[in-house]
Amino acid sequence: MNFEADKYSNGVNGSGQQPLANDLHCWLLYIPSIIFLHFPSSTSLHTYKLIKETKKSKKFLYSMTSLQASSFLFSSTCSCSTRTHAAITVAKLPRIPFSAPKIPLKPVEDLNLRDGFKGKIPLENNDPANSTGLDQYEAPIISTTSTTATAKLYAILEAVGDRVEMHGNIGEQRDNWNKLLMNSINMITLTAATMAGVAAGGAAGAPLLALKLSSTLLFSAATGMSIIMNKIQPSQLAEEQRNATRLFKQLYSQIKNTLAAHDPTDTDVEDAMDRVLALDEAYPLPLLGKMIEKFPEKFEPAVWWPQPNKSHSRKHVKAEGKNGWSEDVEEEMRAVIEVIKRKDSEDYMRLGNLALKVNKILAVSGPLLTAIAAAGSAFVGHGSWAAIVAVTAGALASTVNTLEHGGQVGMVVEMYRNCAGFFILLEESIESTIQEKDLEEREDGEISEMNVALKLGRSLSQLRDLARKPSSSSSHLDGSTIDEFASKLF
Repeated sequence: MNFEADKYSNGVNGSGQQPLANDLHCWLLYIPSIIFLHFPSSTSLHTYKLIKETKKSKKFLYSMTSLQASSFLFSSTCSCSTRTHAAITVAKLPRIPFSAPKIPLKPVEDLNLRDGFKGKIPLENNDPANSTGLDQYEAPIISTTSTTATAKLYAILEAVGDRVEMHGNIGEQRDNWNKLLMNSINMITLTAATMAGVAAGGAAGAPLLALKLSSTLLFSAATGMSIIMNKIQPSQLAEEQRNATRLFKQLYSQIKNTLAAHDPTDTDVEDAMDRVLALDEAYPLPLLGKMIEKFPEKFEPAVWWPQPNKSHSRKHVKAEGKNGWSEDVEEEMRAVIEVIKRKDSEDYMRLGNLALKVNKILAVSGPLLTAIAAAGSAFVGHGSWAAIVAVTAGALASTVNTLEHGGQVGMVVEMYRNCAGFFILLEESIESTIQEKDLEEREDGEISEMNVALKLGRSLSQLRDLARKPSSSSSHLDGSTIDEFASKLF
């Protein structure tokens, strides 16, 4: 670039040309040219035209413009009263090329993460010729099968969480049924008994007929409602849903632990799926068609695990040698199973049968008493015996209904079913572990012993003492009963 203007001498030499003192002068005069280009004025535009005309010249002639242009550029630093013009020749500043090397990128296809994410991530090309030792990292390859199993297990986990919510909500609803129906039936029964008593007190004509008819209708309604309520047993339905909620929460935690502990396999997915279906069958949500029989001929424990029981649990600790198992530990587990069978399971089966019989008697007595009261109220006015029967049967019906549903006898039956099923499950899990011949395929012996102790509400020392008692007792070998129960929790 060349700058030309009127040549006014600054007193340096006769030609009006001022040589460079140092490179600093070049940069100080080069900066105004940049300012001219970015902040044009009337003078700077004229100068820019001159620059374009002399662009191809090899020398640069710098000259100071008029005092007006100088004051525009350097008004913040100095003010001059005289016009100064100079022509300075400055060598063309060379262009410094700067270019960054292009690094080829390659996408990593199908990078599968544990949360199901798939995408492409560019990584540097690991060319040995261009390698610096910092780009030698290779993305880990995750098995597609493992990722598919993880996605399936997450889907099952979501379904289990949804079931926890459903069973919890339905359990609350059915508990409300029990309270509302019990209170309604009692109020209807007591109101009908009161009407029957008033009608027998001396009413005649139309008032007597109205009281008799109302009392009979109310007793009949109470009979029908009692039959329906005793058939479905709302207190037992609520207890079923509470147990289902607890067991689904337990399964939810187990699946989360499996996902956190290791990469899931197809076996884990099948095991979780079997457990979900078994729980759905053991604790159904609908009432019609799939409701558990409330008055079976024989009391049976609840079964909420898949049959046959296939435990796919992994070892939490892989110890050297026998994986924490020894002959003493196996004998201890067998002794615990024997105590559970002879005491806990047998006792809960006996109590369950007793509670079931009591519930049957109460379920039949309530509607029967209200039906008798309805028949007695229909004959009020034809003798004192009719009113006595109606009022007495109504009072007894209200008492039986309160005892059955207020005392939640159906819930007690379901509780015994669940406890008996718990002990059967514990027996089967211990037996399946002991029957496994390969010790390395078993769950670690110490952890298995601790789990059994926790489920029975005992410490490890108490569990070992329990196992030693039957083995040292001759009465046990003879088949007599054992004094101590295995479980201290129930």
